[in-house]
Amino acid sequence: MANRRAVVTGASSGIGEATVRALRARGWDVVGVARREARLATLVAETGASAIACDLTDADAVAALVEELDATGPVHALVQVAGGARGTDRVEDGSIADWQWMFDANVLSSQRLVAGLLPLLRRAAAVDGHADTLFVTSTAAQVAYPGGAGYNAAKAAESMLVHALRLELNGEPIRVSEVAPGLVHTEEFTLNRLGGDKAAAEAVYSGVEQPLLAEDVADVIAYALDAPGHVNLDLVTMRPVAQSANHLLARGPLRVRMVDER
Repeated sequence: MANRRAVVTGASSGIGEATVRALRARGWDVVGVARREARLATLVAETGASAIACDLTDADAVAALVEELDATGPVHALVQVAGGARGTDRVEDGSIADWQWMFDANVLSSQRLVAGLLPLLRRAAAVDGHADTLFVTSTAAQVAYPGGAGYNAAKAAESMLVHALRLELNGEPIRVSEVAPGLVHTEEFTLNRLGGDKAAAEAVYSGVEQPLLAEDVADVIAYALDAPGHVNLDLVTMRPVAQSANHLLARGPLRVRMVDER
């Protein structure tokens, strides 16, 4: 299908930026959405994408985003990457402000986008055969860990939103996909979570052989959107080989165990 247009949130860095680049390389028209206009301008210049600056935690800003998208062309895909984590507090010590932000950024922003963009996605699907919604959640939505409760709760809630949406859209040619990455080494995610502490952020990845990169996740997203229209990737959980589970992370070189070492 020629000239499909995707809206990619969180486009100013990390997985969102990599997704804009991956989709543009595959011939998609892409609208990158993020708060930081300067970063968006650089992305537009380098990729030929278009961009709209928007704070997805602001309902009025999202309404204006939807209006601008509606006025500028069809929308065949929503890729909701924006979100994030703040803090590593225990439940008993949790910052209510951080927890409220995580719920707003990860869950309510997703709901606002779905409510606003579904009419546009339906219109595109009626003309071109199908449309897509794809949400980047996290393995934090699947398994809790100490110090992660706020983010665990927010991502689990976003994941449930995705599952419910898929059921609600049953019978319509609109795919609902979820990509849940594990450890991804990006420029900002862990740094922001840890309040800008660069040493602590780098320690998270220290010794891990080949953690996932934003480009790895973007490749999966691009595949999901380019798959035949009748194929839905309900949930893709992806981790680096060094991370067998959220709590089981190998540090140091990966190597084959010999028989006498088992």
